[in-house]
Amino acid sequence: MQAACAVALVIGVGVVPALAQKSEKVERTPTRPVEEIQLEKIDLAAAVARGAAHLLLMQERAEGQPQTALPSEWPYEGVYRAGGKIPIGYRVGGTAIVVTALVRAPGYEADAKRVGAVAEATKFICEQTSHPLMSFEDYDAGYDVRGWGYTYALLCLCELQQQNRIPAGQEKDVARAMAFYVQAIEQTQIPQVGGWNYARPAGKDKPAAPSTFMTPATVQALFAAKRCGLTISSETIAKALAFMESSIAAEGGNAGSVTYAGPANAKRPEAIPGAVGRMCLTEATLAMAGKSSEARLTRAIEAFVTHWDELDKRRQKSGTHEGKYGVAPYYFMFAHHAASQAIAMLPSKDPAALAKRDTLQDKCNALLFRVQAADGSWNDRVFKRSAGYGTAMAMLSIAGPATWTWQPAADETAKPDANPDAKPIVKEPGK
Repeated sequence: MQAACAVALVIGVGVVPALAQKSEKVERTPTRPVEEIQLEKIDLAAAVARGAAHLLLMQERAEGQPQTALPSEWPYEGVYRAGGKIPIGYRVGGTAIVVTALVRAPGYEADAKRVGAVAEATKFICEQTSHPLMSFEDYDAGYDVRGWGYTYALLCLCELQQQNRIPAGQEKDVARAMAFYVQAIEQTQIPQVGGWNYARPAGKDKPAAPSTFMTPATVQALFAAKRCGLTISSETIAKALAFMESSIAAEGGNAGSVTYAGPANAKRPEAIPGAVGRMCLTEATLAMAGKSSEARLTRAIEAFVTHWDELDKRRQKSGTHEGKYGVAPYYFMFAHHAASQAIAMLPSKDPAALAKRDTLQDKCNALLFRVQAADGSWNDRVFKRSAGYGTAMAMLSIAGPATWTWQPAADETAKPDANPDAKPIVKEPGK
């Protein structure tokens, strides 16, 4: 990896954008030819810093707030609406992912603008626990994305605690919000089978097929919460892990593929090209629980690299699950982040193992820079606003995503430690 250099974040002064529910769309960023990307000449630290600068410009005031209000959120925008508006789960989840990226990027504590932006966003994430459409008591299943907000809000707040970067004066609010999000996650798990899914047409009291897009990330949030000292149900974790293991195709030409939802079906296995992001996230999460292997992690990562073109075909395209492999546009940045997590979980105890990790991460980074926009951002949707999510996921993929480990349920009192391999890949200057 290249040595990092100090890069100042220069932010222009302008009008703070307000959250407008009307969508603004953007043109698709062309995919650059492979030969144009010379990774050894790309300053990764500068790319992350440029991404952070772009994110600060994108922070929005909440709808209905006065012009004098400080910006507080980075909503994720997709095709789904709740009552004609961007659902609060997308607003909370998108904001949380951006905060996590800003906090993990080098130079955070010396950057007053980043610190201030994170303070406002943290306040927003904590306040939304009282939003009616974030209530777990009123949750009635169907198609509902509040669980996405629960998961990424909890991951974000745990990150702030572990990095000792909870904004001053918000410690009690963050603690209350973390407890709320843990309870919300546990109360909205699928009955009997465990796990989570944003699409549960039978209702909250009926079993449903857990989602591999949602369940592994939610399990990681619970791992992180336990690391922060919260009590987590070992039964909740055990059910979710058991489902994740059952979702992996065991044999045949699609061995290692992971389902869209529910257990693997040997008669109708998921095609690998459409499953690579889910494969990486599932294996990374199982590895955090000691239930994957180097071979399985490597298989998932190499599948992502091999079939990246299939994801790119759907990047910044309209619609959702379309094409031969049912790839949705949002799988693109999701898969990049998942691949980096899987790489972080590979062994690193000797030079050969470290070289393997670096080689795989370089391959993923080179692919990422093929689709970077001219302004230094990334976006896998047609919506301009979702460059916040895309850029944050790219930054985390480059600088090093957080990973967490889990102690076996037999020792419920043990606190899992953050994976020592999960240090930022892009180091601060001189460190």
